Amino acid sequence: MKVDHKIHTTIIKDTEGNVSEFLKKVTDQYESFKERNLILDVTHDKSVDVKAIKTFSDLSKKHKKAKKSFVIVAENIDFNEIPDSLLVVPTLLEAHDMIEMEEIERDLGF
Repeated sequence: MKVDHKIHTTIIKDTEGNVSEFLKKVTDQYESFKERNLILDVTHDKSVDVKAIKTFSDLSKKHKKAKKSFVIVAENIDFNEIPDSLLVVPTLLEAHDMIEMEEIERDLGF
């Protein structure tokens, strides 16, 4: 797990290729990330599917409740099958763009 901090965002990259272990590590260390927008990058794990992405739902809800953005970066999945409660994008650049848009929405009171 590699952690990188940018202005208001923490990027956590799965380096082991195991989504369930990655989720466990992020959940265990959540207290240190809860004040920042989160980008979880699981592109290293080529076996990631929609079912694996859905396991992040509880953590996503918890983070969004605190008025912070939660974005997952994943490749080679059917984005139409992702529930609306999860924000999943194919690239890190799009993840940053989504956080920027959500920050603007929060600033405007949406």
